[in-house]
Amino acid sequence: MKAFVAGDGTAWGVEVRMPTHSSALVIFRHPDGATSLKHRYAQLNVRTPAANDPRARLASDELVDALDTRSLARLFNRSAPVHTARASYIVS
Repeated sequence: MKAFVAGDGTAWGVEVRMPTHSSALVIFRHPDGATSLKHRYAQLNVRTPAANDPRARLASDELVDALDTRSLARLFNRSAPVHTARASYIVS
């Protein structure tokens, strides 16, 4: 897992999951390990020659190593919460 420090000083753990031939899911794990409610995610789109071959698969380890601070900041800025608090409604 790679480390990323956000603008507010929070040190997030970065993980790449579910790679396909042209994209992957980037998970930002909040340092508070007690809950996953603060985790965030963003979609990473890759433009390589292999992205045109649907039989190919990107490697998670290579993707996370290739992400620099600027790329992580851009992904973090457009990330969304993994979980949201939703009110439960009872329909009668």
